[in-house]
Amino acid sequence: MTSVNNINVFYPLDGASEEDKKILEPIEYILQSPIVQITNNLILAFNYWLKIPKDKAQEIIEITHMLYIADVILDDIQDNSDKRYGIAAAHSVYGIARTTSAAHCTLFSALKRMANLQHFEALKICIEMVLDAFKGQGIEIVWRDNFTCPSEEAYKNMIEKKISTFFHMCVKVMQQFSTCDKDFSSLTRTLGLYFQIRDDYCNLRSSDVIFFFIYYTEEKGYSDDLTEGKFSLAIIHALHSKPEDNEIKNILRKRTKNIEMKRHCNKLLEECGSFEYTRKVLEELNAKARAEIDRLGGNPLLIKILDDSDQLGHKNTLLL
Repeated sequence: MTSVNNINVFYPLDGASEEDKKILEPIEYILQSPIVQITNNLILAFNYWLKIPKDKAQEIIEITHMLYIADVILDDIQDNSDKRYGIAAAHSVYGIARTTSAAHCTLFSALKRMANLQHFEALKICIEMVLDAFKGQGIEIVWRDNFTCPSEEAYKNMIEKKISTFFHMCVKVMQQFSTCDKDFSSLTRTLGLYFQIRDDYCNLRSSDVIFFFIYYTEEKGYSDDLTEGKFSLAIIHALHSKPEDNEIKNILRKRTKNIEMKRHCNKLLEECGSFEYTRKVLEELNAKARAEIDRLGGNPLLIKILDDSDQLGHKNTLLL
């Protein structure tokens, strides 16, 4: 299959003009980084059940990757992130206006390619996913900018819109070209929750193992979510467990880049049991995903994805 980290995937199917190439330079820039994107592997894994033609699966993988990259670039702008995948964020190099333009062009090019599949229901599913993803990101920004700590249920609902719906979209679009009509919604929701909560946990616990200390300090930034003021599950648990304790709240409000202050915050999260609670939630989601896979008839490719993540300890999947 064609590599999705090739700028040609992002160009118009009838060829790219010099103007197109200039507009999409921020996209080409971010593609040079070592992108690890779980969705592509999930599409191939779900095709174990769905058995759609390889060319159709490749097209859906490419469209999905275009949507993902556009979302990543916009997410970095909205979170004011300095780095992505070990290099400076695209907007840090090309500016917000030009990078936003490239992301929007990529987003609508992906929708156009979905329309070219000539399946109205597939296009409708894709558009609904994009809207849900923007809503999920939108409410997360509202919480951050208004410093409003959500409930755990609201946090999980946000992930369902922002991440799980992305997985669900891939599967539902594939099903439009498959004879398999199984309901995978519970599994895609569980996988979305598992990978995003795991990603957030790894961001905060990046010093647990040497790999993560190197990755997050050199490539992403130590406990970068604290700098962004992000309400992850561990933070939410801590703030609701000890509402009278303002220390964690004050550190989060500062959006600090100071590593020592971040380490102190992580120590507080450990002391109040928030990391332990998050690990327990992850174990439950992992077990639930495996049970769902078994209920649906078994899938060695999906099991391998979960097994690989277990073997890598705390290694994240580089979601949003």
